[in-house]
This record gives sequence, structure tokens and C-alpha cells, in this order.
Amino acid sequence: MRSIGFTLLGALFSLSAIAADVSMAVPGAQTAAGQKVLTFIAKDPPGQRCNGNLQVAAEVANTYRVPIQLLPSSLAQGLPAPAVFYGNHLIVADGKEHNGAASYQIVADVLDLEGWPSRTSPGCCSRTPCAVTSTP
Repeated sequence: MRSIGFTLLGALFSLSAIAADVSMAVPGAQTAAGQKVLTFIAKDPPGQRCNGNLQVAAEVANTYRVPIQLLPSSLAQGLPAPAVFYGNHLIVADGKEHNGAASYQIVADVLDLEGWPSRTSPGCCSRTPCAVTSTP
């Protein structure tokens, strides 16, 4: 009886882990070359609870060489707004992860795990972008 309880508990934890990994059909989730795109979806009209996410997008663009798109919610029908996606993978969304409020660190952690190069590397001048051409 005790082993059945542990088995059911383990199954419950594995299902909750699967439920946390959300994938949605995001317009423009990949480039023509097949690279994943970092997508920031903002509420319409502009300026409603999304200015912080747009600031995060600017900070990420200054640090990483990743394709980024900014979409108003009217062009992303059926998707939560505000939200941030990497490809089709949900990072943050309204009513879900972090309630739609992205931070630089949350997005940077995902990009680091995916192997995206930063614009500056050790030994580079921090005032000018380095010639980093590799992508994951």
C-alpha cells in the first residue's frame, strides 16, 4: 500500500512538471533559418502593463544577438498578453508564470541555457559590439 502511494505521488509530480512546460502557436516563432525568436506580446492599446517588458526587450537586445519581435495582442490572437515566448515556449504570461512581468534575468537565463552568444565577451571593449557571428 505504501509503494502505491509513492507511485501515485511521483506520477502527480511528473504531471505537474509537464503542465508547467507550456507550448503555444506563436506567430513568427522561428526565423527562415530555423532559429527561435524571442517574442514579446504587449496589451493593446500600447502602454498597458507592458512597458516593463519592452524595457526588458531593449536590455536583452543590447546584450544578446537573438532575433526579437514585439507584437501587439491584436496580432497574437488567442495568446495571453502581456507575455514573453522563446520560440513556442512560454517564459512569462498574464495569469500564468510571473503574471506576465518579465525580468532581464528570467529571459537571460533562458537564452544562456539555449547557448545564445552575448554581444560582448571577455577582452572586448564594452562600448562597441563584438563581432560575434555564431548562433546556437
